[in-house]
Amino acid sequence: MEGMPRGRAVRMKVLCNFFRRAALPACALLIGAAAMEGCASTAPRFRTGGPGRPAGTAPGAIRPGEISPPHAVMDRPWEDEPLPPALNRDHVLLEIVSLLGVPYEYGGSDAQGMDCSAFTSAVYRAALHIPLLRSTVDQYKEGTDVPRDRLRFGDLVFFNTTGESPSHVGIYIEDDLFAHASVSYGVTISSMESAYYADRFVGARRILR
Repeated sequence: MEGMPRGRAVRMKVLCNFFRRAALPACALLIGAAAMEGCASTAPRFRTGGPGRPAGTAPGAIRPGEISPPHAVMDRPWEDEPLPPALNRDHVLLEIVSLLGVPYEYGGSDAQGMDCSAFTSAVYRAALHIPLLRSTVDQYKEGTDVPRDRLRFGDLVFFNTTGESPSHVGIYIEDDLFAHASVSYGVTISSMESAYYADRFVGARRILR
């Protein structure tokens, strides 16, 4: 990473640490890093250094140097507990990586464009062979309720982004990060600790126990 701008180098380091912790193959790491690096300067990313954001910055976005490494904010020992056998972490992450950068399209459900509930449905169907209901509201009725401080890999996380609750859904991937189809950035990875998403979180559901 020598010679890289500091913000880009830090992002790449965090990506490497995250995918290494997830035990993904090296090829997946490279694909994931390449897919995310192109929009890293604008899309919501990882932990922010504080609750405020400069004027003109997209909701949830951060500035170079504001990224903290995983577990910098709090330890989450429950995230190290074994997952249910049916919840394959690598399969889920590989499917998420394959969809990074797909543009947002309301009502869309394929690689040409998809909305948030189509993204969660696609990942669960392809990686876990589990069909989810199509809409965000219906997905909020599936599985069992999970407290914010007990989130586990694979949980569905829900937000109120339009004034109607819930109106947005993503997949929690640990370390307070979640994957989702963002209206502004398409399929991306964001931090639940950013002021934008922290203020709009409404609940979580666990599909596999």
